Amino acid sequence: MTAPLTSARKGPAKARSVVIFVHGYGADGADLLGLADPLAPHLPDTAFYAPNAPQPCTGNPMGFQWFPIPWLDGSSEAQAQAGMAEAAKALNAFIDTVLADEGLTPDRLALVGFSQGTMMSLHVAPRRDAEIAGIVGFSGRLLTPETLQAETRVKPPVLLIHGDQDPVVPFADMDLAGTALQQAGFTVYGHVMRGAGHGISQDGLSAALSFLHERLPR
Repeated sequence: MTAPLTSARKGPAKARSVVIFVHGYGADGADLLGLADPLAPHLPDTAFYAPNAPQPCTGNPMGFQWFPIPWLDGSSEAQAQAGMAEAAKALNAFIDTVLADEGLTPDRLALVGFSQGTMMSLHVAPRRDAEIAGIVGFSGRLLTPETLQAETRVKPPVLLIHGDQDPVVPFADMDLAGTALQQAGFTVYGHVMRGAGHGISQDGLSAALSFLHERLPR
C-alpha cells in the first residue's frame, strides 16, 4: 500500500482556491513549489501544494517518480501500469485531503503538471467524480488515449504548454493530446514555448497564470 503523499504549503492561512503542482520524473515537489513565488502575488487567495511522488525514482535515486518508465529505467510495461494505478490512487487521495483541509470544493482546485506530472494530471482529473477548475499541463503527453472517452467522468478545461524544441517529450505529443482530449469533448487551449526545450519558460508561466487567474475564484 502506498503511503499518503505529503507536501509543504505556501499561501494565506485561509485560502479561497488551491493549486497542486505535480512534478516530473526524477524530481520532487520542491522543484515546482518554487513556482508559487512568482504566481502568488497574482493569486493572493490561493494555497499552493507540491507533493513528492510516491516512489523513489529508479533512474535518479535523489528524486521521485509517479511510475517507472520502461524505456528509461528498464522496467516492464506491467510494472509501469501497476505503478501508474497506485500513483493515481495516491494523487486522488491527496487531492481529497487538501480539499478537506482547506474546506474547499473541487471547482476551486487546479492541477499544474510538468512532464510525468502532466501525464498524471491528465489521467487522474477526468476520472474523478467532481470536476476541478482546470488542468495546466507542461511538456507532457496523454496516457492511454484509447480509454479516455470510456473512462471520463468530468471534463475540466485543459491548457497544454510545450516547448517546440523539447528533446525529452516530443513537441508532437502536445497536438496528439489536444486532439484526443477535444475528440472526447474537453475544452482545450494550447501555448507553444518557442525555442524552449524540456522546461518552463517565462511566457509559458505567464500563459499558465492567465489560465489559472480566469478559472480560480478570487
